[in-house]
Amino acid sequence: MFACIGTAGQRCTTTRRLIVHEKLHDQVVEKLINAYKQLRVGDPLEPSTLYGPLHTKDAVGMFQRAVEAAKAQGGTVVCGGKTMQREGNYVEPTIVVGLKHDADIVLKETFAPILYVIKTQGFEEAVQWNNEVKQGLSSSLFTQNLNHLFRWIGPKGSDCGLINVNIPTSGAEIGGAFGGEKHTGGGRESGSDSWKQYMRRSTCTINFGKQLPLAQGIKFE
Repeated sequence: MFACIGTAGQRCTTTRRLIVHEKLHDQVVEKLINAYKQLRVGDPLEPSTLYGPLHTKDAVGMFQRAVEAAKAQGGTVVCGGKTMQREGNYVEPTIVVGLKHDADIVLKETFAPILYVIKTQGFEEAVQWNNEVKQGLSSSLFTQNLNHLFRWIGPKGSDCGLINVNIPTSGAEIGGAFGGEKHTGGGRESGSDSWKQYMRRSTCTINFGKQLPLAQGIKFE
């Protein structure tokens, strides 16, 4: 849940889409709604607060337009969907069901606490849907199936820069290289690749001999 609503859904690694097997969909949605109702909303500077405001009025407007777009495109808001009547840019953490996997709003980043829960018939379909968006920063698979695990992290699995298994999308291993693919951009920060961001690489070839050898054994008479 925290991957969906942490930092009020404004992280670059926030979970926007939750693709769930159709047999588990209703159960997962019910548990999410129950968890959302227990969120401690308040001042983000208070240690006990789990959920704070959006950063600007413009962000609130983006949230409202996204909710309306989701409804217009066939979605049903089962939790939240409104602004909160309190000082600050607070909005209700929102869950939307019933949208198609390729609905325009599902494919768009809003940077707001809106979660689109989508039914799938199986693993292969879910991977395809995961990869169909333009963004490619973080992804996560929850499974106990080893075949699915290794396919997910392999060349035919997730096409994101961060590929997680049984941990949320918003978790970032500090020792690992952080970065995305596709429209999210290339390159990495931290981890084994961090030095590449701060240095200029050059290929240096030095001849310590007194003669100039030619390649492939070429000789000039």
